[in-house]
Amino acid sequence: MSMRLLVITPHFEPDTAPTGIIITSLVEQWAKQGHQIEVVTSLPWYEKHEIESDWKGKLFRREEKESVNITRLHPFPQDKSKLLQRFTSFLAFSFLAAIVSSAKRGPFDAVIAISPPLTLGNVGKIAAIRYRCKLILNLQDIFPDVAVALGKIKSRTSIKLLEKYEKFTYKGSDAVTVLSKDLEENVNRKINRIKSPPQVEVIPNFLISSSIKPKDRLTNYREEHQLGEKFVVMYAGNLGNSQSFELVTNAAKKHDQRDDIIYVINGGGVMSDRLKQQANELKNLLVVDYQPIERLPDVLASADLHLVLLRTGLGEMSVPSKIYSVFASGRPVLASVDPETEIERIVTESGGGIAVPPDDFSSFVLALESLIENSELCEEMGKKGRIWLENCYSSKTIAISYLDLIRQFNR
Repeated sequence: MSMRLLVITPHFEPDTAPTGIIITSLVEQWAKQGHQIEVVTSLPWYEKHEIESDWKGKLFRREEKESVNITRLHPFPQDKSKLLQRFTSFLAFSFLAAIVSSAKRGPFDAVIAISPPLTLGNVGKIAAIRYRCKLILNLQDIFPDVAVALGKIKSRTSIKLLEKYEKFTYKGSDAVTVLSKDLEENVNRKINRIKSPPQVEVIPNFLISSSIKPKDRLTNYREEHQLGEKFVVMYAGNLGNSQSFELVTNAAKKHDQRDDIIYVINGGGVMSDRLKQQANELKNLLVVDYQPIERLPDVLASADLHLVLLRTGLGEMSVPSKIYSVFASGRPVLASVDPETEIERIVTESGGGIAVPPDDFSSFVLALESLIENSELCEEMGKKGRIWLENCYSSKTIAISYLDLIRQFNR
């Protein structure tokens, strides 16, 4: 039976945010299965934190793609490093999204809201009340936990207010979907005293591009950046405060006399300028801006080893989706993450890499050097990661998981 779904998300392709790519894949799968989808999202802005040139000049735009109608709104982008400004922009975008979402032509079988920002949860609640349907809140990250852990929010009053707002948002949802058991436990701790709490379901992310496959390491990307035959240690993704980049810069300093190793950081974010300054002082560290999404297979294949870096305490609150793309490329992973968390479990279970404690340079560099000196082990781990991925998650199976959850509510 065909359904109508309203999806409220901060990002959607062609925006390059990983969340946007994942949600786009889900929407495409739902449309393929005959469902009608209304998407309320932002104009593309993620890569440079400003609206892309082709999309400037309007407060909103509408598109139609087969069974998908998309309304894109101005995101009011601000400096990512300034939390108050970002919060203000989230509120402005959420206000617009609430108006547009509630003005759609119903009925809908469910509203699916994506967080962060957490404010979209309440936008979704307004729409769910308007259309008399269920709200599914999808948590890609836990707020305010990550901001508190990073020291971005220190005021006890602010923390308490945000925690109350978080619980209020969860209470207004019929179901909360999370990416891992760690996040499930986190949410359940917070809602255990709520009367009629939402249902909490683990629905993981998945490989974001079927075009990512194992390929030869001697890519155009290597040639373009003169990487040659060197052993490439790469971090690809968001350059934020959550990542322990000092592990990379310190490793580069330790290996500055080795001409056979180079460290590549590919991405963008608040740490970009600082890392570029450090790269100017290190001959074996290269920082490259975000590449177009169509170049992702080439970028990933260029590395001999990929890094996943999360500061202490963040492993329970975040599951970087990049690990699925790395495994798809047939490359191994060195993950610096909290023990007994989802990323460590994935790395260990798959055999696709090595996990070490976070912010521990001695453990990090020991594991790093063991992989650098053993190309056969790297190749074997890369193959294992790919096999594990092929046997686990796809956009089709994850899309069906959401549909099953909606049908469960609508019986």
